[in-house]
Amino acid sequence: MTDLLLLPGDGIGPEVTAQARRVAEAVAPDLSIAEALFGGCSFDAHGTPLTDEVLAAAKAARAVLMGAVGGGGGQWAGAPRDKRPEAGLLNLRAGMEVYANLRPALCFPALADASTLKRHLVEGLDLMIVRELTGGIYFGSPRFIEDLPGGGRRAVDTQVYTTAEIERVARVAFQLARGRRNLVHSAEKSNVMDSGLLWRQVVTDLHAREFPDVRLEHILADNAAMQIVRDPRQFDVLVTDNLFGDILADAAAMLTGSLGMLPSAALGDAGRPGLYEPIHGSAPDIAGQGVANPLASILSLEMAFRWSLGRPEAADRILAAVIRALDNGARTRDLGGALTTVQMGDAVLAAL
Repeated sequence: MTDLLLLPGDGIGPEVTAQARRVAEAVAPDLSIAEALFGGCSFDAHGTPLTDEVLAAAKAARAVLMGAVGGGGGQWAGAPRDKRPEAGLLNLRAGMEVYANLRPALCFPALADASTLKRHLVEGLDLMIVRELTGGIYFGSPRFIEDLPGGGRRAVDTQVYTTAEIERVARVAFQLARGRRNLVHSAEKSNVMDSGLLWRQVVTDLHAREFPDVRLEHILADNAAMQIVRDPRQFDVLVTDNLFGDILADAAAMLTGSLGMLPSAALGDAGRPGLYEPIHGSAPDIAGQGVANPLASILSLEMAFRWSLGRPEAADRILAAVIRALDNGARTRDLGGALTTVQMGDAVLAAL
């Protein structure tokens, strides 16, 4: 069995993943690592962003570390929707049955002044967003674009959730909160959406049955967006659906100083491999320049060691090394510095 499968993908994905691999090899020389094509590069080579062979390899590995997919100045925009790189990512998540997306937003002390918010608002921030990952509007049907008889067109996307889908991701959030500050905010739009109303009812019932010791607060998703930039430290664990989680996690990313600092983990039931990835995307505007920040990828690796590979001591070493490198002044361009991608990798390796 492969311990760690790397799917570097497109854009800056291969650049940042290469630095994560260097760190993995340094902290765990015995780790078995494999690599495969995924995303746009896989479409170019095989006519599909996710081959059956790569999906099988991902399901057989203990953990999967992604780089990024898509971008490239729209070079895959003409591909059929089900063959675009982003479709490959959705199919990978669904195939691996990873339904809980953990997106931590940590403000490292050395980067408090790099945030778009004032230091007193973000210093000490430790927020965990738990996003439902395999349901909702990204997967619901029907979805289509049709021509209207009198001219013009109509587009339909469908938001769909079941009790079981909501319960399993909410359960992850409550369990995480028990090991943190014991507070969960559940975000939805129950005031205008039936799916949001069901979400609130199911989370409320689950809380009463299984987690009465955890404090639960309901919050409308639009208010959550405002509160994240008004007073982010009020949150401990924030659980929400696929669409709102996508948006709120990117907003939270800027609290930390840069999108290049945010890792993520996608987890399923116990015993299944986890999927780990930086959330910054393929960034085609800087791809190939060697200036991308690899810390989100390295921190995603840290999460893989902690959550899937069963090596918390290696995860602790990686996290401490990132903190030390930042304390020593290591900065890539997005953080106001001038280090290249490789030089930032060097700084973390030196800090190890």
